Amino acid sequence: MKDDFIFGLRPVIEAIEAGKTIDKIFVQNALQGPIYAELKAILAKNKIRPNYVPVEKLNRFTRKNHQGVVAFISDVPFHKVEDIVPQLFEEGKTPFLLILDRLTDVRNFGAICRTAECVGVDAVIIPEKGAAPINSDAIKTSAGGIYNIKICKENNLAHTVDFLQQSGITVFAASEKAQKLIYDVNFTEPCAIVMGNEETGISKEVLHHSDEKIKLPIEGKTQSLNVSVACGAILYEAVRQKMLK
Repeated sequence: MKDDFIFGLRPVIEAIEAGKTIDKIFVQNALQGPIYAELKAILAKNKIRPNYVPVEKLNRFTRKNHQGVVAFISDVPFHKVEDIVPQLFEEGKTPFLLILDRLTDVRNFGAICRTAECVGVDAVIIPEKGAAPINSDAIKTSAGGIYNIKICKENNLAHTVDFLQQSGITVFAASEKAQKLIYDVNFTEPCAIVMGNEETGISKEVLHHSDEKIKLPIEGKTQSLNVSVACGAILYEAVRQKMLK
């Protein structure tokens, strides 16, 4: 992880001013001082939301003098959904989006991005908080696919789902508790597929806002699949339907 983060008030300020993409930034609780005030203003200007944490968490990243700030840098630029969707429609495309709700495993994230890029997903949407860092492990696992697909980082996924629906995009949520199988819905129209956290699945709020709940058939005694495997199966069903159409 050493290549993926920087620390210290002034180095982080300089990185942001140099145009570096900040994946995540952690700030010590109750941090004060004139340099921090400068950093806080720059974060607000660039719409970067810090995660306020106890000093013990920062010490787990580095034992060096972090001055209460650790920032993770990404080589991957971030986009906004409200910019991507109109552009897709203007280009005459049928939007095909993937929402990853709080996936935390970088290798799952990387593997999913690899599959998503292979099947032609237009953008992968992740939350600002609670998502796996887009670091060298994620990029390596994606086989470079992350560089070839748009990544959108959004503050509130439920609001993002609302925006997509208002734009004419159907949102399918993958849930083991769903009644419909993936083969019983139409993926050929503008759509977004939501995959949830490895342990807890999709958040209740995002699940509630989604149009349809879908699931994969499970015939064996093991009642769940790895999220990357499940996502791949769903995406390729969508591809199958698109090819038939």
